[in-house]
Amino acid sequence: MKTVIITGGASGLGLALAHKYSSEGYSVCIADIQKEQGDNAVAELQRKGGDAFFVYLDVTEEEQWRHLKDVVLERWGYVDVLINNAGVAAAGLIEDQSIDDWKWVLDINVLGVVLGCKVFTPLMKARDNGYLINVASMAGLIHAPSMSSYNVSKASVVALSETLKVELSQWNIGVSVVCPAFFQTNLTKTMRTNISGVTKTVNRWMESSSVTADDVANAVFIGMKHQRFFVLTHTKEKLMWWMKRLSPELLHTMLSNTVGKQVKKMMERTI
Repeated sequence: MKTVIITGGASGLGLALAHKYSSEGYSVCIADIQKEQGDNAVAELQRKGGDAFFVYLDVTEEEQWRHLKDVVLERWGYVDVLINNAGVAAAGLIEDQSIDDWKWVLDINVLGVVLGCKVFTPLMKARDNGYLINVASMAGLIHAPSMSSYNVSKASVVALSETLKVELSQWNIGVSVVCPAFFQTNLTKTMRTNISGVTKTVNRWMESSSVTADDVANAVFIGMKHQRFFVLTHTKEKLMWWMKRLSPELLHTMLSNTVGKQVKKMMERTI
């Protein structure tokens, strides 16, 4: 039996990943802070014939990670795949975002991933087998204005993943980092921002995207199957990333003339 743990698996991309892995024959553990949604997700998977269960998890709490490890060891005895998917978003100019908001974003988006890797890699090393999938964002590769805390958090996930890709290779543990751009999901439900209209704008970008959570989940599974390090799901943003690698100044100018101007207009409406 193949097994997978998915943090933030009760909704959004995490739920799409749960359905995808379940459809591929995996036993699924949904680890999430939203118990009711998690229980509903498990029931939905079970109705479709899948094997699934829910464990409450705040990814910022090490003791809860260790409890999760104990639960899955008792039930499975091992873990094949850990998907660090749980995350939050924030937006604001550097002088406006509070340190509390910075800590909130970094605790969940960075240390939440670190804790997952720290707790579960020893189990994978003991078997000389396993796979880590860390969900970052295109914001980890291309850094738009007014998203400093989010950009920093996702760039950190990319850096951590690249470190572990090499570090864990001697134990046959694979690593992928997922970097999607905007797609149809619930990212703004908990987003913190003081910029008037930014939530509405981000929702509009997500709703207008042709990429769905199911598309991203499918890409993640295929990326794992072929052991691809980068899982890049959006063609336009992938080209922008290549542009950055070839000419960073060109990309910076383009972002300044588009997103930068749009943010300034939003701030002027806020004042």
